[in-house]
Amino acid sequence: MGLEPRSGYQALVEAPFPEPHCLLGIRVADRSLIGIDYLFSQEKPLAPRTSLAALVVKQLQGYFADPGYRFHLPIQVRGTPFQRRVWAALREIPPGKTRTYGALAAALESSPRAVGNACRANPLPLVVPCHRVVSVSGLGGYDGRTAGRNISIKRWLLDHEAA
Repeated sequence: MGLEPRSGYQALVEAPFPEPHCLLGIRVADRSLIGIDYLFSQEKPLAPRTSLAALVVKQLQGYFADPGYRFHLPIQVRGTPFQRRVWAALREIPPGKTRTYGALAAALESSPRAVGNACRANPLPLVVPCHRVVSVSGLGGYDGRTAGRNISIKRWLLDHEAA
């Protein structure tokens, strides 16, 4: 996501994806989770620096151990009113289920492209599960990409949830 490892992170957590190697950079502020970034670097995990970061790490571990796990974290998302509507709708998609960009767009009276753009701007992947939105003809994109390591992560997440 363009951020240098350790810049502003309160924790760096190793993700369990077999490929690619990835850390999750956890950002908190004002007693809320404000960001989770995929970091593709050779950095080592960083122990949580705050009690909230420790809670985020614990809940991420809960999700990786149990795909039906539901996050209960204080979050703060910055985005347009439309993006926030999309992100709220994403949180309603249960683990193990998917929605197409088109179906979500129809429910929000929008376009599939607008929904995809909101998913791309999601600052809290996993907690706001944009990986559960797929194309009518396949996986679609993830984190603004349609191939490579990001799609490998999306595929792993959906397999993990048995969607």
